[in-house]
Amino acid sequence: GPAIGLDVEVLDEAGNPAPEGELYIVPPSIGLSQSLLNRDHYQTYFADAPRSPSGRRLRKHGDHFRRLPGGYYEAGGRTDDTMNLGGIKVSSLELERAINLVPGVRESAAVACSTGGGPDTLVVFLVLADAAAAEPETVWLTRLNQAIREQLNPLFKVGQVCLVPH
Repeated sequence: GPAIGLDVEVLDEAGNPAPEGELYIVPPSIGLSQSLLNRDHYQTYFADAPRSPSGRRLRKHGDHFRRLPGGYYEAGGRTDDTMNLGGIKVSSLELERAINLVPGVRESAAVACSTGGGPDTLVVFLVLADAAAAEPETVWLTRLNQAIREQLNPLFKVGQVCLVPH
């Protein structure tokens, strides 16, 4: 949950309050930077941030969050984390959303591995539901590529799947 003295807003892509979306900090708050070394503070945190529905200035946080019952939040990863797959920029968050809809997947992490020029290789780390854990990585590779092809872009391809025990 938010720290003492910290107010946050979760907004959807249109800038409306939502149970899931990008997290923004409502300044002022203890511990927020006032300047940056070698970067423009305003451009980094405020230039692209919307105003809250009540008109308050918001500070970009950069993470995707989901509100949970009881005042808790679940972090979903960086909203500005992109990779180059098939010559197209895509965020790891978009990929993980599509992957997490595949039956048997409990959690995923999409990671781009640089090939030294050209498109990155997509490696997906999977935590599976217990019943699905017995299937080999090659089966998951096929399922994930089908899900990404159908939900995002046929040019995106998972190069490797790594099963992570839970």
